[in-house]
Amino acid sequence: MLEHDVIIVGGGLAGCRAALEIKRLEPDTDVALVAKTHPIRSHSVAAQGGIAATLKNIDPEDSWEAHAFDTVKGSDYLADQDAVEILTKEAPNTIIDLEHLGVLFSRLEDGRIAQRAFGGHSHKRTCYAADKTGHAILHELVNNLRHHGVTIYDEWYVMELILEDGEAKGVVMYRILDGTLEVVRAKVVMFATGGYGRVFNTTSNDYASTGDGLAMCAAAGLPLEDMEFVQFHPTGLYPVGVLISEAVRGEGAYLRNSEGDRFMEHYAPKQMELAPRDITSRAITLEIRAGRGINSDGSPGGPFVHLDLRHLGKEKIMSRVPFCWEEAHRLVGIDAIHEPMPVRPTAHYSMGGIPVNTDGQVRRSGNTLVEGFFAAGECACVSVHGANRLGSNSLLECVVYGRLTGRAIAQYVQNRKLPQINASTYINRAKTRIDSLLNQKGDLRIAKLRQGFQDSMSEHCGVFRTEEIMQAGIDKLHDLREQYSRVYLDDQSTAWNTELLEALELSNLLIVGEIILTSAFNRKESRGAHSREDFTERDDAQFLRHTLAYHSPAGIDIEYMPVVINRFEPKERKY
Repeated sequence: MLEHDVIIVGGGLAGCRAALEIKRLEPDTDVALVAKTHPIRSHSVAAQGGIAATLKNIDPEDSWEAHAFDTVKGSDYLADQDAVEILTKEAPNTIIDLEHLGVLFSRLEDGRIAQRAFGGHSHKRTCYAADKTGHAILHELVNNLRHHGVTIYDEWYVMELILEDGEAKGVVMYRILDGTLEVVRAKVVMFATGGYGRVFNTTSNDYASTGDGLAMCAAAGLPLEDMEFVQFHPTGLYPVGVLISEAVRGEGAYLRNSEGDRFMEHYAPKQMELAPRDITSRAITLEIRAGRGINSDGSPGGPFVHLDLRHLGKEKIMSRVPFCWEEAHRLVGIDAIHEPMPVRPTAHYSMGGIPVNTDGQVRRSGNTLVEGFFAAGECACVSVHGANRLGSNSLLECVVYGRLTGRAIAQYVQNRKLPQINASTYINRAKTRIDSLLNQKGDLRIAKLRQGFQDSMSEHCGVFRTEEIMQAGIDKLHDLREQYSRVYLDDQSTAWNTELLEALELSNLLIVGEIILTSAFNRKESRGAHSREDFTERDDAQFLRHTLAYHSPAGIDIEYMPVVINRFEPKERKY
């Protein structure tokens, strides 16, 4: 059995920033980080557009209060306002700290950090490193982990959270290289496992975004919060689904339909292309539904619209958004300097997740906490995004709440002892699970079942939803879950068995998908990214509250938790 003072699961921005903060404050603390990829291949590295903060380098009228209001309004008033206040107050110093760590931000001519416009923000406050911001930040954080002596277990897959007697005691993990199983006991466990975009058939997320941390929490009897709120990014490159950053629209690109119209004037006349993502995604979907989408030959009635950069000019495109140009050129053969990009909404971000307080400690219910267990980043829900996240607030959440959670852990761990664990029980359970999958005499390939599941989630819980469609989706999911026992694996090896990993990930996706659909089915209103055609209005009287969904083999139980409203009274959301 391995042991560390703190074990952090996830190698992205939130996990790395937490590890760094613990070592800065308490250098003698034994911190380990485990990730199923190498940390610099975590999905944070794909974040493009920027990170929001009121530095006032371009707009001296900006303030943290304005940033907070934009965030709460963008959330359709479901964000917890105490958490948003912390996020926006901490933002400027967070950027300065990243700069001191070595992050190479883009600059204004006078040398200050550059800032640009982003959807839903009332001021130009998004700091950026061209359109590779996550890459720039994550590389520096990982370098700093090595400098501070953090143990890194890269390419280990965590199979189970060890939760006994109301406290987290460690994790069970599987070494992808050779199939070794290990129990790690720790005084504190932190999850920073990212999102679950692979629940859907078209997503901007990488192949590793399978909701593992969320599913492990659900399997351990802990609730997941606000899982119905899934952000569909408006500009996924058609047909591959990868992201064309909001930075492109921040720099002035236009959205056009088959008639050449900038159609956003009909949906958000003030903000136009820089309306919040939920509004823009619905607008694109409605244009396509109305027959004003575009086909590959340029004729009307197709499945996408155009993102037009041509008027920006070559110099601006290649200096401000070079990676977006590269993606379109490499993946679909489009030269964005001379022709528009084909785009449509793609599953992008999870507003919901593991419920935590503002110290990152995980909630067992609306008013009780789990000892020894913390979470931060996209897998967590401190609820700074509510029902819809504003662009460039996700990197900010990862770094701000990664640091604050690390600070809380550094203090909390001083009063903890290493827990007692019967390691053989957990090793045997993991081995039995693996052997069962390897020896299963089924007739169904993993890829086929996964594709059917992802297609079903996209069809039944997409940009627009109704009770009838979601009920059909829930029924379909129950059928698909039963088919899991029919999966068979060709690869019987212990060395780098990716087929086994896919089977374990699919089990997690099935749990997460059922929670998303059931939470959405029970929220009979439209709010933010959750848009119901049978309940088209927001219903504050019934649903200005957070969903807590508990998973069990018998089904999903739903409870609700109050929203913290201490500064901005909810009102109609217009742009």
